Amino acid sequence: MSNQLIEPHGGTLVNRRLESNDLEQAQNRAASLPRLTLNERNLADLECLATGVYSPLEGFVSEADYKSIVDNMRLESGVAWSIPITLQVSEDDVVSAGQEVALAGPNGDILAIMDVKDKYQPDQTHEAEQVYGTSDSAHPGVQAIMEAGTVYLGGPISLIADLPKSEFQEVSFTPQETRDAFAERGWNTVVAFQTRNPIHRAHEYLTKVALEIVDGLFINPLVGTTKSDDIPADVRMRCYNVILDDYYPDGRVFLGTYPAAMRYAGPREAILHAISRQNYGCTHFIVGRDHAGVGDYYGTYDAQEIFEGFSQDELKISTLNFEHSFYCKKCEQMGSSKTCPHEAQDRVFLSGTKVREMLSNGQMPPAEFSRPEVAKILMKSYQEA
Repeated sequence: MSNQLIEPHGGTLVNRRLESNDLEQAQNRAASLPRLTLNERNLADLECLATGVYSPLEGFVSEADYKSIVDNMRLESGVAWSIPITLQVSEDDVVSAGQEVALAGPNGDILAIMDVKDKYQPDQTHEAEQVYGTSDSAHPGVQAIMEAGTVYLGGPISLIADLPKSEFQEVSFTPQETRDAFAERGWNTVVAFQTRNPIHRAHEYLTKVALEIVDGLFINPLVGTTKSDDIPADVRMRCYNVILDDYYPDGRVFLGTYPAAMRYAGPREAILHAISRQNYGCTHFIVGRDHAGVGDYYGTYDAQEIFEGFSQDELKISTLNFEHSFYCKKCEQMGSSKTCPHEAQDRVFLSGTKVREMLSNGQMPPAEFSRPEVAKILMKSYQEA
């Protein structure tokens, strides 16, 4: 059904779910294996690996792939890849290369078996500086790798149990499922919008401009681990539903969650996000201002410029790059510096800090910034927190 869709990254859509006799044998074997308990980020990575979101990866990366990704943004094979997907453990964990281990969820249930091919102890400071552009422990991505353990395990995984049910199960889809859904709708060109925030007027503008040139729009909010001060996923999902119901055309938009954890790696994470959306079946990917950024670690448009280092053969998905968008009171419409000639005082832009302050005080952001239906959901959430 999906023959006309863009091919997965690396040419093959990975599926690491075992079935039939292989599944039964692995389940019997798993009970006697050494066991590692995954944290929330590991669990998100396991789902992305098992279902093909991270195609062509079949497991946590080997030392050779790790080094190549960190230094060259490619796998050892030459396939584009920007962030090493690693399983970190402490030096106290007794695991050897050449053995199998059972991977358990936070509740102790065994979910997968990993064939440990590699065990290595890399320079984490070098990794942080290359991948995140900083070794500052205040950076949430750097903090995560520094706290997760100094020993890395690499090797393919095999899923042997159902993953924990998502809070948003009704909009949780594998790449094969989204590809089938796009094909059923007759969409050959699909633009993906990555978000970890509610859709405000600027986001609505970007997605609707993009929707003018493609068959369908895939709203793909990240629901994995985020910073403690980010808006919770359940609140965001209510915002997505209300804005899609009231402000987007029926039959042109598909909502599905992205289970990955947020790494806040800016430009490098933009590449990973694009690859993931190609695997979901998208031909285009929106990259706006400070994509996947945090603080002032990255330049405003670094996440757009990084794509210039990859050829169309390496990354088949195309980016749609947008400048900072706003509502202009003189134009009486949304725009950007590319389309609006007016001065800063005519443009409605609120910082995230200012919006949070307004919501906490029970003050609605202006309608030019956020649809009132969205603002009401956010204000109620802040007042109940």
